[in-house]
Amino acid sequence: MKQNVIREMSTGELKERLEEEVKQLRKLKMNHAVSPLENPNKIPAYRKTVARILTELRKRELEEIKQK
Repeated sequence: MKQNVIREMSTGELKERLEEEVKQLRKLKMNHAVSPLENPNKIPAYRKTVARILTELRKRELEEIKQK
């Protein structure tokens, strides 16, 4: 998921998407531990997406604090 797509999403949507991405990442890691994945590069891609979402949520949190 690209950063510009993440920026356009609302905070609620981001939190829901974060839960889904983390769940999928855990599932991929578990499947990879049991038997090798066909494309193991999916794991870092999901990890980066989770990091991007967390970064955007933190940025919004800091902006909210700064405005007060």
